[in-house]
Amino acid sequence: MSQLKGSATLIGSFPYKDADEALDLIFQYAPAIPSWPQLPRRDAKEGMVAQYSEGLPCLKMSGKGLYLDESDKEANLEAFYAAVIDKDIQKFEISEDYSQGLWRFYQRLENSDLSKIKYIKCHVTGPFTFAAGINDASGRPILHDAVFMQAVIKGLSMKALWQIELFRKFKKEIILFFDEPYLSCFGSGFTPINRENVVAGLKDLTSTVKSKDVLLGIHCCGNTDWSMFTDVEGIDIINFDAFEFLEKVTLYAQDIGKFLARDGALCWGIVPTQEFSDKISKKMLIDKIKSGIDTFKNKGVKETLLLERILVSPACGLGSLEPAKIEPILKLLAQISQDLR
Repeated sequence: MSQLKGSATLIGSFPYKDADEALDLIFQYAPAIPSWPQLPRRDAKEGMVAQYSEGLPCLKMSGKGLYLDESDKEANLEAFYAAVIDKDIQKFEISEDYSQGLWRFYQRLENSDLSKIKYIKCHVTGPFTFAAGINDASGRPILHDAVFMQAVIKGLSMKALWQIELFRKFKKEIILFFDEPYLSCFGSGFTPINRENVVAGLKDLTSTVKSKDVLLGIHCCGNTDWSMFTDVEGIDIINFDAFEFLEKVTLYAQDIGKFLARDGALCWGIVPTQEFSDKISKKMLIDKIKSGIDTFKNKGVKETLLLERILVSPACGLGSLEPAKIEPILKLLAQISQDLR
């Protein structure tokens, strides 16, 4: 965990159709914790839900996108759970057709000097965001369906294990994030889940994936009940939008303090994405981090833990931005990381 201090990493998507454009920037500006890029503009299969759908029961892709086909539900679920019970992770491979970025990243690692890499970062869409993005025949998200929801949790845990096994070849520790933007809706009247559902689901997910050489993180780019994540022992890193929601996160100082004390880390999404402009300066963002640390400290969180257990990232994925904004965002991120380290 001490190797993390001040390091920069990235969140998921890039707005390119060619993986090498993204990878050149990733290895230049986040060399300590490089990650593979999602490329949703290349193909709909690289969308954050569709990309992890291979091998999950009753899910099919068509020209109109991902959909649920329940015509052979029982047989599909039986075959799916047989693979889960047998831990046949190869049945949950993310193919190159669904992720050019992952496989180009793998090839880049095979042909690179890895001495500067501290961790390899992978990612999986979290189960609540995933299930909220797929509707059944009646138009309801499968988030409402206990049978499919459990299958989603098990299937995504297998997707995570497949990635971990793939990248262990490079003999680096691995960071794996579960991306849960949907949980920024938590607490609204339109969210059909409660706190108990979320904590139980994340505990189930992380208990399957957790191992000594893997740090598990969770990314939520909106405001939420942050104590849901601090209460899940399998989560090592909490990634939040520190540009937009820092004050909201500091309301959970007591929970964050306990999380850091048990070897947790915070990944500050300090460089804005949608709000980015040339008016955003390094000093402005460093000052924001200092202000956040002061607020946490004044609420009883140990400053030494805040300073030792800090990573930085963009506030969210970059896939929806204009390509011209990407390098300035990453350059600023690298400068902040250098100052922190």
